[in-house]
Amino acid sequence: MSDTPPESANPDSPDFDALTRDIAEVPAVEVIVTVAVNLMSAAAVKLGLTDEGDKYKDLDEARKLVTALAGLLDASTTEISSFHAAPLRDGLKSLQLAFREASLVRDEPGQGPGEKYTGPVYG
Repeated sequence: MSDTPPESANPDSPDFDALTRDIAEVPAVEVIVTVAVNLMSAAAVKLGLTDEGDKYKDLDEARKLVTALAGLLDASTTEISSFHAAPLRDGLKSLQLAFREASLVRDEPGQGPGEKYTGPVYG
């Protein structure tokens, strides 16, 4: 026998059953929008658009995040309605333009982050 109590008895361990039940109650639209907002926030940080400025700026990482956001929005636009999709697309375009502005070597139109999903972005 082990002297270690079961994990459920540990007050510091998460209750995975409760977390699973909670996520089961969340509509898919909310999950998709939450993920998109998290990608947008992370991209903004990597583009140096936060109060910390260039402290966390990393354009290679920003490119990946913006491309992932564009792919998510491209795949889910018909699933989440224009009410949710329109502001996310606006945010994506703003990030794409910010990336272009922050880049020392500009991508050709249609070659920027996420533009394979959105088409060329002009500002």
